[in-house]
Amino acid sequence: MTTVNAARTAESAARPAWGGAFGRLWSAAVLSSFGDALRTAALPLLAVSLTDEPLLIVSVTACGYLPWLLFGLLGGAVADRVDQRRAMWVVDAVRAVLVGCFAVAVGLGHASIALLIVLAFALTTLQTLFDNAATALLPSLVDPAALGNANARLMTGQRVAGGLLGGPAVPLLLAVGAAAPFAADALTFLAAAALVASLRAPAPERTRRPEGSTLRREIAEGLRALGRDGPLRALCAATALCNVGMGALIAALVVLVTDWLHAGPGGYAAAMTAYTVGGLAGGAVNRRVVDRLGRMRAVLLAGTAQIAALLVMGSVRRLTALVAAMAVFGLMGMVWNVNTTTLMQERSPAGMLGRVSAAFRTLAVAGVPLGALLGGVVATAWGPNTPALLTAAFFVLSVAALTPARVRHAADAARHDEMTAHQDAGG
Repeated sequence: MTTVNAARTAESAARPAWGGAFGRLWSAAVLSSFGDALRTAALPLLAVSLTDEPLLIVSVTACGYLPWLLFGLLGGAVADRVDQRRAMWVVDAVRAVLVGCFAVAVGLGHASIALLIVLAFALTTLQTLFDNAATALLPSLVDPAALGNANARLMTGQRVAGGLLGGPAVPLLLAVGAAAPFAADALTFLAAAALVASLRAPAPERTRRPEGSTLRREIAEGLRALGRDGPLRALCAATALCNVGMGALIAALVVLVTDWLHAGPGGYAAAMTAYTVGGLAGGAVNRRVVDRLGRMRAVLLAGTAQIAALLVMGSVRRLTALVAAMAVFGLMGMVWNVNTTTLMQERSPAGMLGRVSAAFRTLAVAGVPLGALLGGVVATAWGPNTPALLTAAFFVLSVAALTPARVRHAADAARHDEMTAHQDAGG
């Protein structure tokens, strides 16, 4: 009976409670993702209505990446210094004001490309603090055994809100008026801010900063902490390589579907829907995969399966094959994302998760613009299917970078288990 009760206790601990702080954080994240999807879909449509200059239109998208390269490390250092819960709700409140003012400008007919670029840059700059603070806050809201499942639930909820609900809602809101998607986004930011502000959670553990410590030194400490941890360093390098490939794939996917497969907008919509549904399935099966393989092996499996999916995308000239490959790609992408995030949270030194997260994200995001450029070059030179094959090559390099890290992580886990057993025996 004692064994059964212990098993039930362990199973319960591995499931984050919906009714407490995690439930509020989940609700805030899902609301924000819904609003982000509305804004992300509406911004290009508004940009196209304001100018026919491709460079200006692309600049709006580019401003979604540039602040991560400029301020990502700073956002992580600030997240480790401040009350993360307060930082999150204040950032959401500021974003609500910015997007609300932009909605008023659109409604009054005062929108411009310059205003769109400024808005995109400001929102992403604020996001560098918000995302790093959220990553650092989550481990204090759930039991350590539930951290992986908490990440899976968060990411799955965000995929549902952003991928399945947000996009279809945009045409309905645009029927009301061009400002409606932005007004709705501002309301989701306000609701998310209220939810996060209502959280009651213990402050995450922080190491005391030496007197005279500066943000620059603290950023350097975060980079060194990431560099010293072999598995984390390998995960970061692998994710950066994947993102170079993802940049190439995203930049050329619509051309692959419409020009190489001749499937038209309907085919592109089917491929993106399959990717979203696959991601939801990945969130659902992640726990079983991790229970069977362990977290690092689950990441390796995800990368290997995505290589196979990419080879199908780039070599089989059938829409059904592309849709199936996109579903597998989305499923395994979710497994990859959940477990890399959880490993980063588990392995980061106490009080440094914001900085480690920032270093990880900044280095990973840097590969996307490079990949987009490479994707355009190879598609022009060798055909619209070649970016998928180029992406597969980057994923092969990524898996190769991870293989030695799996051995190191397994050794670290064995040492941790041995120390825990000794402590239990001594108790």
